[in-house]
Amino acid sequence: MSNQDKKRAKFIELGQKRVVSAIKAIRLIGNLSNKSNYSYSQKDADKIIRALEDELKLLKRRFQSDSRGSEIDFQF
Repeated sequence: MSNQDKKRAKFIELGQKRVVSAIKAIRLIGNLSNKSNYSYSQKDADKIIRALEDELKLLKRRFQSDSRGSEIDFQF
């Protein structure tokens, strides 16, 4: 197996695991929308959504330009 093939296999292995993990985490965040279990304002929800959208934009840029991400910073 060539070095390029090894890199591709590692990308697929880690990519699948990390995307599944990210989807599960997003779904858990979505569970917070249940008003019978949690109390939040629309401002709180907007902050969560904006933080996730901003991070997704950074992800897209990294795949397009090979740039590095920034520090994780989220607070209500």
